[in-house]
Amino acid sequence: MAWSASIVHAQDVPSSETTYNFDDDLVTGDLVRPDGEQLIVRRRGRRASLIQIREHFIPEMLKSVEDL
Repeated sequence: MAWSASIVHAQDVPSSETTYNFDDDLVTGDLVRPDGEQLIVRRRGRRASLIQIREHFIPEMLKSVEDL
């Protein structure tokens, strides 16, 4: 068997800065600023829980089994 050594090249490290060129495209939007979109989020309201804890669940189950 003949073994041959292969040469491995490391990948280039991506730069931390990315530049996009939109010279030929018309870009429109609500804000004419480079810092991005503005998101408005409503806060959650205080509501009572719709889940009711049944305190007498086991006795009710036993009673329904007895009725069978």
